[in-house]
Amino acid sequence: MLGLSRKDMGLMLLVIGLTLATPILLQPFPESSGWAQFNAGYPDLMQRFAIYGLFAVGFNILFGLTGYLSFGHAAFLGVGSYSVVWMYKLLDYNVLPGLLLAIVVSGLFALVIGFISLRRSGIYFSILTLAFAQMSYNLAYSVLTPLTNGETGLQVYANDPQILMSPGAPQTPHFFGLVMNESTKISLGDWVFTFNNGFYFTAVVAIIGFYISLRIFRSPFGMMLRAIKTNRTRLSYAGINTKPYMLTAFVISGMYAGLAGGLLAAMDPLTGAQRMQWTASGEVVLMTILGGAGTLMGPILGAGFIKYFENIFSKINENILHTWFSWLPEGAADFATKLVAPFVGEGWHLTLGLVFVLVVVFLPGGMMEGAQRIGALFSSRKPSKTKESTTEAATSQPAE
Repeated sequence: MLGLSRKDMGLMLLVIGLTLATPILLQPFPESSGWAQFNAGYPDLMQRFAIYGLFAVGFNILFGLTGYLSFGHAAFLGVGSYSVVWMYKLLDYNVLPGLLLAIVVSGLFALVIGFISLRRSGIYFSILTLAFAQMSYNLAYSVLTPLTNGETGLQVYANDPQILMSPGAPQTPHFFGLVMNESTKISLGDWVFTFNNGFYFTAVVAIIGFYISLRIFRSPFGMMLRAIKTNRTRLSYAGINTKPYMLTAFVISGMYAGLAGGLLAAMDPLTGAQRMQWTASGEVVLMTILGGAGTLMGPILGAGFIKYFENIFSKINENILHTWFSWLPEGAADFATKLVAPFVGEGWHLTLGLVFVLVVVFLPGGMMEGAQRIGALFSSRKPSKTKESTTEAATSQPAE
């Protein structure tokens, strides 16, 4: 079905099920519970999970398959956002034309940058992509102010043309009338689940992006990219020109990044040059490595983990810590609060850094390797009758 094997179809159905059930899965604690602050089922964060998961999936096509590490993918993220906002200004608030433009423009931009950067390999390729990203950031921040509105950020104003805007049309991003920021809340006892239009639109786009990534991984093109990662020199000796394959992977990855940037603008019709900073490029690298570079699900897990830390873990302050440790004696509670405080709140980057170091040292394959180890541990504890019966059958037959 859909050109997928039975195993891949099962993975695809799993991804669809988990994605569509996200508003429920990310709201595990009742509102009155002290653990409710760890709930992540609100629209803004759910959309970021899907968007940055798509961003990481696209980056994984380049880094995970070819081994070429780009530090400039934030440039395509920013280009996608600017494209969508310009469509808002020129046409109307329908997100579809902007997303199509974001894919095309970011693909062309990636073609130019990739054509130049792929003349080098290794650390030199990474430095070139970083340089292009910083150039793009500086251009957007100052030189191209008429197009980007500089440090103020690009947004829609009342005097913009919006030539396709009809009377009564939504004044916020929408998909043929389906307004992105509208939500439906369902209360079940003390649990409140939020089903947001924007999240489900973003989720469907992310699912389609994951399906395309899955087909690329299983295609002859994907096998060639793996061969480039394994031994590019041997392919060259065999007379295979690897540059077209690498450039194609770079362009596809850039188009994914542009689409993710466009979805950010679909979530909030305002964009600025900060989305093109080198920190955004470094963030997607962390997501991919943390989840598991070269795996299908790893980048999605890594993106969700980092965005959860950024939005939930960072909100834990000393007042919350005092509440947690209130069962201790007063002096011990103060000591425990001071001990933990540097690792939460504004210091969440420290905790994330420690987690990243531990993963790189003990789980080079990322979170996916950890999941595989746990699965293998539980499977090894189960007695295998099939294996025993197979062994007995083999010993009962004469040797050939």
